[in-house]
Amino acid sequence: MDAALTEFVARQRVLLADLGPDLDEFIDAATDFVRGGKRLRPLFCRAGWLVAGGDPDEPRLDHAAAALEWLQGSALVHDDIMDDSDTRRGRPSIHRDFERKHRDAGLVGDPARHGTSVAVLLGDLMLSWADEQFRTSGLPRTDEALRFLDLCKTEVVAGQYLDVLAQTRPSVDVEEAMRVVRYKSAKYTVERPLHLGAALAGADESLITALTDVALPLGEAFQLRDDVLGVFGDPGVTGKPAGDDLRDGKRTVLVARAAELGTDTDRELLARALGTTDGVDELRDLVERTGALATVEADIERLERQADAALDALPAGGRAVMEPLLLTATRRSR
Repeated sequence: MDAALTEFVARQRVLLADLGPDLDEFIDAATDFVRGGKRLRPLFCRAGWLVAGGDPDEPRLDHAAAALEWLQGSALVHDDIMDDSDTRRGRPSIHRDFERKHRDAGLVGDPARHGTSVAVLLGDLMLSWADEQFRTSGLPRTDEALRFLDLCKTEVVAGQYLDVLAQTRPSVDVEEAMRVVRYKSAKYTVERPLHLGAALAGADESLITALTDVALPLGEAFQLRDDVLGVFGDPGVTGKPAGDDLRDGKRTVLVARAAELGTDTDRELLARALGTTDGVDELRDLVERTGALATVEADIERLERQADAALDALPAGGRAVMEPLLLTATRRSR
């Protein structure tokens, strides 16, 4: 992935060279932002390709799959603006970084507004690059597979909107929270990348359906693990402050379970403290005390079993490809 992304950016630098050195910092920020990470979406794209019988040594697949890293980068940069996040992967978020650079250089105008403007543009650029990197990969079936990339982009924005809308409501039940999980994460992180790789290898609709049966429970388990890490994760590992989801007022499944399992007094505490800095410790204790954490852990295990059972319907060799990714997606610390 690093090689594919680096090669793509090198071409972009040539195309934009006439605009002068002012763009260097902007392009560098995009390049640095997609460096590292879990690479889960490209991994699932490659898995779909292999399950559908694609050549494991096809180098052009790396270029197609790398497009998903630009898409993820775009989503995260914009997500950090919406959440007013200070950090991402242990480093300043893009809008905070450019805000600091503006302030340190003594530039004219408002540093915070400048940082936000640059981050919006950078996210837009990476979204454009996702399409371009995919279309220029050189693989023969990109036109047929593009419908899955289009679905991936549309569904994640729809899921993100549902998440934003949920923050405007005093409470969200488990079913509503799970709908956000499915569209914001399960489809975007697992299902559509699998479909994308499989379509590039010429998969028929029956295989696409079989991959969905694996992907949705696995993707939901992935996001529930994210919910747990957002409250109880180690900041030194996750790169995000502990309790960020509670501080940001996220109506996650973990929070919905706490409301469902708690008393009226617990629900009053949730309503009062969710979305505040001072209430994080109380709410973390509440999530454990009500059994919400244990219930979500049980949900993750149930979804893992469901995804594992669905592997049996894949073609020969499909389980060997997919099984390690089940553990990578759900049994992680970041």
